[in-house]
Amino acid sequence: MVRLTLDLIAKNSNLKSRKEETTSRYLKKITHINFSDKNIDAIEDLSPCKNLTVLYLYDNRISQLTNLNYATNLTHLYLQNNCISCIENLMSLKKLEKLYLGGNYIAVIEGLEGVEGLRELHVESQRLPLGEKLLFDPRTLHSLAKSLSILNISNNNIDDIRDLEILENLNQLIAVDNQLLHVKDLEFLLNKLMKLWKMDLNGNPVCLKPKYRDRLILVSKSLEFLDGKEIRNMERQFLINWKASKDAKKISKKRNSQTEDASNSHISNFETMHHIVAYYLQMGKPKVVFFSDIHRYLPNGNASAESSQ
Repeated sequence: MVRLTLDLIAKNSNLKSRKEETTSRYLKKITHINFSDKNIDAIEDLSPCKNLTVLYLYDNRISQLTNLNYATNLTHLYLQNNCISCIENLMSLKKLEKLYLGGNYIAVIEGLEGVEGLRELHVESQRLPLGEKLLFDPRTLHSLAKSLSILNISNNNIDDIRDLEILENLNQLIAVDNQLLHVKDLEFLLNKLMKLWKMDLNGNPVCLKPKYRDRLILVSKSLEFLDGKEIRNMERQFLINWKASKDAKKISKKRNSQTEDASNSHISNFETMHHIVAYYLQMGKPKVVFFSDIHRYLPNGNASAESSQ
């Protein structure tokens, strides 16, 4: 196993120090550190690297996020394909813009409450126990609500993404190979995410639902790409016209039905009056009958003693 130390960085850095330059001053100049695929299992104290902005540590064996609080200028952090199970000790990284954590063992996206400048979060393909799904801590979502623009949550057994509605500036959502099932849930989300222009849901059961693509295009005016396929203006306008025509037919049908019901009701009242008048003509006793008393004189009703003679 290998630990990431200052000595290791100094020995392997491409930045060559001058002979008269001290090691600490030399390390302070470093802005990029790349130790990917080096069997790194732990991060030692790297606080002298004050100007570090990009840190590549993917394809290693790191299990805990430690000793990164010093890196206040860090903007890019690559930690995919490690053994990380918990997101922690990153709250001081105020300038962090891109965080790559795909291929780890993370079950809950949390611990990012202080990272309010994060623009990209990649947490795809977490190695979770069978039957478990990736979850989001509401506090982290609230913290990222205004900054996050790109989110990759592919292949995490996720069946509901309505909680992402709070990410008001999200413009790209990649959620392929999950368990999303209901078109209504996606319509709800798209009604909230007004800036989303790219969404990829390939490999989800919902993609097989009837009119799936049509319904999502109609809901979102901002969406430009769906499942890797561009949404052209002609396609969107055709669907808008089709829906307008369909809605107009529904309204017309409803009005016709209401008119027909009213007409049938009028005819029924007229027929009732006709039968009552005909009954009294047959009895040879014409009589003025008020509408309020009609029920008293129906043949099968409770007729008065006089009318039943």
